[in-house]
Amino acid sequence: MPMRHPDLITMPQMLGRLPKFIRKLPKLVKGLRYAIDKSNDVHTGLGFTFAKAVKAHPNAVAVKYQDKQLTYKQLDDWSNQLANYLLSQNLSKGDVFAVALENRPELLCAALAAAKTGTIVALLNTSQVGKVLIHSVNLVQPKLLIIGAELAEAFQKVRDKLDVPADKYAWWDDTDTYNNKIDKNQVPEGMYSLAPLIHEQSKVCPATSKDIYLKDGLFYVYTSGTTGLPKAVIFNHGRWMKSYGLFGHSFNLNQKDTLYITLPLYHATAMVVCWSCVVAGGSAMALQRKFSARNFWHDIKKFNATSFGYVGELCRYLIETPYGDHEKDNQVTKVIGNGLRPSIWKSFKDRFGIEEVLEIYGSSEGNIGFSNILNFDNTVGLCPLPYKIVAYDQEAESPIRGKDGFMKEVSLGEEGLLLGKITEKAPFDGYTDPDKTEDKIFHDVFVKGDSYFNTGDIMRNIGFKHSQFVDRVGDTFRWKGENVSTTEVESIIADCEGISEAIVYGVEIAGTNGRAGMAAITLGEGVEFDEAFRKSFLAELNSHLPNYAVPIFIRLLKSIETTGTFKYQKTNLKKVAFDPAKTDDDLWVCLPQNNHLTRVDSSELEKIQGNHYRF
Repeated sequence: MPMRHPDLITMPQMLGRLPKFIRKLPKLVKGLRYAIDKSNDVHTGLGFTFAKAVKAHPNAVAVKYQDKQLTYKQLDDWSNQLANYLLSQNLSKGDVFAVALENRPELLCAALAAAKTGTIVALLNTSQVGKVLIHSVNLVQPKLLIIGAELAEAFQKVRDKLDVPADKYAWWDDTDTYNNKIDKNQVPEGMYSLAPLIHEQSKVCPATSKDIYLKDGLFYVYTSGTTGLPKAVIFNHGRWMKSYGLFGHSFNLNQKDTLYITLPLYHATAMVVCWSCVVAGGSAMALQRKFSARNFWHDIKKFNATSFGYVGELCRYLIETPYGDHEKDNQVTKVIGNGLRPSIWKSFKDRFGIEEVLEIYGSSEGNIGFSNILNFDNTVGLCPLPYKIVAYDQEAESPIRGKDGFMKEVSLGEEGLLLGKITEKAPFDGYTDPDKTEDKIFHDVFVKGDSYFNTGDIMRNIGFKHSQFVDRVGDTFRWKGENVSTTEVESIIADCEGISEAIVYGVEIAGTNGRAGMAAITLGEGVEFDEAFRKSFLAELNSHLPNYAVPIFIRLLKSIETTGTFKYQKTNLKKVAFDPAKTDDDLWVCLPQNNHLTRVDSSELEKIQGNHYRF
């Protein structure tokens, strides 16, 4: 008889959670009404929910950033001014403008301006450079591009390849732009300073704000898929309302709370999940430009934060920091995010005094979501929408269908591929490319005519409608809290001088979350993998890929095996990973804080797997 999985939920455990759940029930029911409301003729969305918060508590603090604060009324007025500026530039409902800004209040202002004009804001990944950046901008064809001063250099390098009108490059100074304190002498050539133009506009909310409905677009969020360069996911106001209703009302913040955010706002976890919790509670969001384990708890105290948003990698970094007074006497009691691994879940809660972990699961493009509203350990929680976990063949990388042609649901304790049923209440909005949208749908899954969204994730059924995340499948792996498309990275490597072919895959490093990138490559004829080549190869990768997507390991192959349909044979490569005892090929690693490749021998392997380095 198979051994019972330790995380299966029992009936006594369920009963023990009910008293707290019942106390939360009135607010949860109220939130559920927002989440499931399908009235497409009623004004709704981000602008609607923010206006409710402004009306209820205009003078409450909405944003904390550095040494500044903005109230709900101030942020509302500022976003009205930007909204009116967008309209003055002839942007109208459905038009796209793109923003490239690190975590600062200006990004929230831009999102609200989009919500009030019916325009769609493309949230550009601030790590992107080179070819990937060009692709992401041109994919959505923005009528206006807003660039933060901190990112201007990356855009100037590729400007001649961007599909943006020459006179529509707006530069947003990296100063106190709310008070119009700017340095006009710093504006790059070919761009214009946005801040003073915004301040010329009216603070009256434009009439367009009332013409926003569930199906109207709000964001383009970029996701690394399995078929190449990033895809722009359509994120509409209806999905904001689902997050606001489900996560916002179950996390249960109030005006006394501050939620600290170091996660990038170009991701849905920060921009949608965390911000919707803040807006629902009339709370404050404290912003930090980038995550720093060293400064994390100092910032928590500085901002008087009572909660924070996380991804699993952030939690691991915090656990690895030395104990110290900096982490004591903080007010944090609950956190919200995704990717907290079972291996550190309990120690993370115990060390930092966390009482509640609202682990959630979802994707920018997906049609279902899970939340841990009952506060169990080691689970993404439950999902109120229909879904199935089906048997999956890892070797064939496809779901298993029976003789009748239908898939089979896994049993309690088993793992399989998570599928979200596509219904009127759980539609799959898809991507900008219809072909890519169809690639993510399974038809005739359990009965003829049904359709399910393929999440690409392996989940375990742990009982009482609760699931546990296991891993990703296919050609995408997760590293540093980011999804990495192997096809995208393979394409960049193949374009590097001296490279013939490349296969990219994820490999596990002991003591880390997710999978680190590894590339198996073949060289062009007559090319030597000497020190000079290795140096130029790394430099080229770093110029075209964000740091989390640059492969940490390199395997030098003499030839590449393919299947009969010319697909790369990755299974054996993944099994060997970076163990020199399992291959005669040369293996190399780019160690943390290094900008060169080091050969992996048995001694180096022991250091890597023994956590000698901090990847």
